[in-house]
Amino acid sequence: MNTVDRKGLWMTVMAFVVWGVVPLYWHLLKQVPSFQIIAHRIVWSSILLLGWLFLRHGRQWLRTIREQPRALTLLGVTSLLIAFNWGLYIWAVNAGHVVETSLGYFINPLINVVLGVLVLRERLTRLQWVGVGFAFAGVAWLTWQAGSPPWIALGLALSFGAYGLLRKVVSVEAVGGLGVESLYLFLPALAFVVWGEQGHGGGFIQGWGWQIDLLLILGGVVSAIPLIGFSYGVRRIPLTIVGLLQYIAPSIQFLIGVFVFKEAFGTAQAIGFATIWTGLIIFAGDNLWRSRKRSVVTGVAAVAEPVVATRR
Repeated sequence: MNTVDRKGLWMTVMAFVVWGVVPLYWHLLKQVPSFQIIAHRIVWSSILLLGWLFLRHGRQWLRTIREQPRALTLLGVTSLLIAFNWGLYIWAVNAGHVVETSLGYFINPLINVVLGVLVLRERLTRLQWVGVGFAFAGVAWLTWQAGSPPWIALGLALSFGAYGLLRKVVSVEAVGGLGVESLYLFLPALAFVVWGEQGHGGGFIQGWGWQIDLLLILGGVVSAIPLIGFSYGVRRIPLTIVGLLQYIAPSIQFLIGVFVFKEAFGTAQAIGFATIWTGLIIFAGDNLWRSRKRSVVTGVAAVAEPVVATRR
């Protein structure tokens, strides 16, 4: 643990914990239409994030990205993906599907793996393929039991997986890229908020009460702070640790769905989730073992190098 940046580690843990408990926050806004919540979330998080970027970097962060036309185009696509992901998530939470949202973020890492294999031509070990197979079997079981695929979980996993894939191939700094996405989304979201206030489901300032208005504004903080913390931490700790920490959020969401919101979770769901969790354990375990093996080899090579040098 001495080699891990402790501040980066705790910032990353903080981000995943906030993402885990955030269903409780959005549930407080249940009386507000979901599209209004997502519009306000985009508006207030954009103001906070863009303000932070301009105060810290001036216009330089934007000039750097504007010099890459391809990056601007791809960030336009990722802005739509993240807006869809946020909107589906908030709607699902307030419609009583917190457990299924947790399933989406449990299988998201494996969706990332599949996309990496299909698009980036990455290779998996046999044991990792076994883990993917277990996860696929779990989703198939839940589909068979429910009579239809878990569309919410798949929608969240696929949209966030595609978002991660595109952000991986865009060579821009994480928070700066998020700032450009905010620029794309800000005006449409603001226009929707203004339209809503013209008698189309809005109630900001005059309709929902100051408590709800304050929660909507602070929703920008709830959205932006963990993203900034994650961006800070992920650059300072090994990706293998990030890969293990990412299960904090869906685990907390799952517990909240079952024990706080009392959502149905019977034997059939338990079998499906257990199968998926088995796949995740196999995949994460193999990844962690190989990472430690590489660290040992690297350490041995570092020790051996001075010996070889002295013999020369």
